[in-house]
Amino acid sequence: MKITIDQLLQISIFSGLEPHELVQLQPHSAAKNYLQGEIVLHEGDRLPAKLFSVLTGVIQIKKTALNGKETILRTLAAGEMFAAPSLFGNGIAPATAITIQESQILTIERSALLAMMQQKPELALRIIVTLTERLHHLHNTVHGLASERAIVRLTRLIQRAAIEGGTQATPGGLCLQTRLPYYQIARSIGITYEECVRLFKQLHSTIAYHRGGKILLLDCAQLDAIASGEQENHE
Repeated sequence: MKITIDQLLQISIFSGLEPHELVQLQPHSAAKNYLQGEIVLHEGDRLPAKLFSVLTGVIQIKKTALNGKETILRTLAAGEMFAAPSLFGNGIAPATAITIQESQILTIERSALLAMMQQKPELALRIIVTLTERLHHLHNTVHGLASERAIVRLTRLIQRAAIEGGTQATPGGLCLQTRLPYYQIARSIGITYEECVRLFKQLHSTIAYHRGGKILLLDCAQLDAIASGEQENHE
């Protein structure tokens, strides 16, 4: 599938480049369509030397422990890159990438991207900033799983979803634009489905869960207090 300049401009790391500069990437770019629930990359796969990015849709990055337990490390929307080891590293997929809705995945040949970086060093800086942010997020995730209470991890996940996905004012409260089903939340913060349901019942005056993953923020101040660890809320 031929990639347009407008499509390339949707990728966050290219946002500062001019259309005429992106022309040289077009011949080295391709897009592939994926159905909902389709695996883009398996953990442990040998990766081709390409940049991977979400062109449309949403994907999840999942990691499976030796005991078989699955954790959702991150959810990536259109414009975000992933599978960094294909560019800088051992070329092995560190986790599994799976679509959670119909998606288009963009790939760009590594050699073409490196040539662009030589011309536009700021592109390399954007990639470094993105990867640094991902490492910081991963560090916080691992630290949280090891040391923070489940209720704190839950409220911080809700906060992050509100910031990244946005909210909409409704008569019942602020509604998250991003749907977060129980199973997705549970896997993201390292708890069971049943414990996730129990925590939402405990937080009934702060956040409300509706069928399909619709979440309403009822008391943002209380949510912030629990997420910061300032307010005791016995699990």
